[in-house]
Amino acid sequence: MSDAAQDNLNVFWFLPTHGDGRYLGTTEGGRAVDLPYLQQVALAADNLGYYGVLIPTGKSCEDSWLVASALAPITKRLRYLVAVRPGLQPPSLAARMAATLDRLSEGRLLINVVTGGDPVENKGDGIFLSHAERYQVTREFLEVYSRLLKGEKVDYHGEHIRVEGAEVLFPPVQEDGPPLFFGGSSEEALEVAANQIDTYLTWGEPVEQVAEKIAVVRQRAEERGRTLDYGIRLHVIVRETEEEAWAAADKLIAHLDDDTIAAAQKIFSRMDSTGQARMSALHGGSKDGLRIAPNLWAGVGLVRGGAGTALVGSPQQVADRIREYQALGIKNFIFSGYPHLEEAHRFAELVMPLLPLASNAEKRQRTINTGPFGETIGGDRRPGKQGN
Repeated sequence: MSDAAQDNLNVFWFLPTHGDGRYLGTTEGGRAVDLPYLQQVALAADNLGYYGVLIPTGKSCEDSWLVASALAPITKRLRYLVAVRPGLQPPSLAARMAATLDRLSEGRLLINVVTGGDPVENKGDGIFLSHAERYQVTREFLEVYSRLLKGEKVDYHGEHIRVEGAEVLFPPVQEDGPPLFFGGSSEEALEVAANQIDTYLTWGEPVEQVAEKIAVVRQRAEERGRTLDYGIRLHVIVRETEEEAWAAADKLIAHLDDDTIAAAQKIFSRMDSTGQARMSALHGGSKDGLRIAPNLWAGVGLVRGGAGTALVGSPQQVADRIREYQALGIKNFIFSGYPHLEEAHRFAELVMPLLPLASNAEKRQRTINTGPFGETIGGDRRPGKQGN
């Protein structure tokens, strides 16, 4: 195991601003995602010791910047991974927004750089560029954006972006600005990661595939004299036994029919995202053969774009699989589960104690009633651990 794999892990949760529920692809068991519900999820993640939360971006979601601005004041330690969108935002505006939210959250902002892989959605947002052109915009955007947050006054004349005398007058809390996260599997994306990103993210493919991708990014970064952090985006279905976990996975897609799956796959097929193509290849649009690796299940990707795989199993099995990814040098794990409020608690209670998290030590130092003691017995004493 590498030295990087010995480090403490950063475990994130997810804010489901595109919707939530107990089943995929149906209104059955659906749940309203309003501000009070998002507050519940954020407060749970903060109190349970999650490092941060990812807020998704796109036309299917509430705006990530406004959501983070609404939730940051009610949380204490939780970090917010919020998207900048090259091509949708000028870099100077994005830099000012980042600096402002970083100050308002007292340094708890992280930035997710999202190029966008759906040509239809892009056209709705006024972007009519090819895949290669969008990544060229991303490179130029980051050149200007990063220099601005370092305090520079920037003149820049690129193929797509031009600024004169751009500057950020009110600096961020974090030196040089909030860290940059970024995911992508195409050749152009790997180049952006190696040259300009702090943390490279991958979706949850089998360990061997993730290892190959990270090795490429690491080598390219090293050739440029850079060292990156790495992260992975996964769903999780954990129960006290493996049998219960797989039953929960089957239940999650119990209302999915072939027409719903086909409609979703048709949308995914129009995308020019290499990462989305890799996700879709894991299940082939069929409920058959969804167990693609030990404790790795591709069922979520039947109808959900982006991250489409879940770790499924007992607490120890899930922790073991996390350790396998950690051994590749991955330290940032971004999880989600349905419904997101309950699953945030379940993962924190069953799996996080098995992982090397800095928050574990912090939680042990809190007052006694915040520990995992259960209800006081007979109003007189704390319960002891019950043997099997």
